[in-house]
Amino acid sequence: MSGLVPGSAGEGSTAPPPSRLRAVRRTARVGAPLGAGLLLAALYGLPVLALAKNRLALGEPVFAATALGPEAHSAAALVVAAALIVRAHPSRRVALAAAALLATALVVLVVGLGGAAADLLAGRPPAARASLASGAWTVLALLGAGLALSVRRAALPGLGAALCAALAVLMVVAWRQGILDALSLAVELRARRGVMAAAIGEHLVLAAGALLLASVGAVLLSLWRRGQGLVGGGLSAVQVVPAVALLGALVALLSGLLRALPALRDLGIGALGIAPAILGVAAYLLLPLWRGLNRALQAPDPATLDAAAGLGLTRAQTLLRVRLPVGAPTLIGALRVASVQSIGLATLGALIGAGGLGRIVFDGMAQFAPDLILLGAIPIVALSLTAELALGRAETAARRRRG
Repeated sequence: MSGLVPGSAGEGSTAPPPSRLRAVRRTARVGAPLGAGLLLAALYGLPVLALAKNRLALGEPVFAATALGPEAHSAAALVVAAALIVRAHPSRRVALAAAALLATALVVLVVGLGGAAADLLAGRPPAARASLASGAWTVLALLGAGLALSVRRAALPGLGAALCAALAVLMVVAWRQGILDALSLAVELRARRGVMAAAIGEHLVLAAGALLLASVGAVLLSLWRRGQGLVGGGLSAVQVVPAVALLGALVALLSGLLRALPALRDLGIGALGIAPAILGVAAYLLLPLWRGLNRALQAPDPATLDAAAGLGLTRAQTLLRVRLPVGAPTLIGALRVASVQSIGLATLGALIGAGGLGRIVFDGMAQFAPDLILLGAIPIVALSLTAELALGRAETAARRRRG
């Protein structure tokens, strides 16, 4: 599979060193067939669908050879073609072609799975479900990994975003056309379409609120110069406390505080709900943000700071014109880590009535409904990846500007 193989240095004016080129070719000879072989083994050796009497029952395995037919063979052929061209000539142009082949294979496979699910459910009771099985998830994961690595090797600005947008549009079109309606995951989504939109909004509010609160806290803690050792020890200690235990402690703490100060209820603060959830998530975000801020402020070398002082810059001017611009990559990196962490931890807010996507995940766990769990988990993963990619690009751009 092409994405599992690093490409060449490209078709630029500077030729890659012979040793580098030989290493790339050796990797391609092994990696491309190995990746394609793993994908084909998962596609034909593992069940791609599970047919069950209802959403809670265990499903009977359904294999690609019998359920998908032409779609499975077409996807397999595209993957093999991608592996062969990468094995023959691992370059950036070939990586781009391989990415196109793998993206096509992904679309063909998803459409085939939707059609196969509809065929399996034809004539069965309305409660029957056709869910994606281990083979489908494995193949989709391998295709996604191959696409990501192929796009990275192609090294074309904006290619990844354009490819993701194109795939998203195609999936929406397939959804609108009813091609995916028979899949159990789509059935769960239709049943909770309104709830999903509200849950995503609540999740973003939780994550953003915790990130904002932790950012303010990190700035305030950084101002206490003499107590930095104590601050570091305290924030590190918070990291070893289980999240559920911390949320429970905050509920008890806020309950006592509200009994002592009932006026806080008028401000919308309660022992359960969004307030303890934001406080709990923010507590875990303080350490990466505090460390990142301190390292960013210490990023300029002494000579640069001496030059700033020689120019007559005040401490505030030095902070705004020297320390923060020089330390921007470090600061954005810390923000990237904290953002991804906040999106994940916000899931636990549902345990104390804060809502969000965690409510859907835990509802699925309570009902033993795997597709309902996935319905909540997939947007969490998507939000985390979006934050990671966006802030990762911002960090890279800041490092380039720094030189």
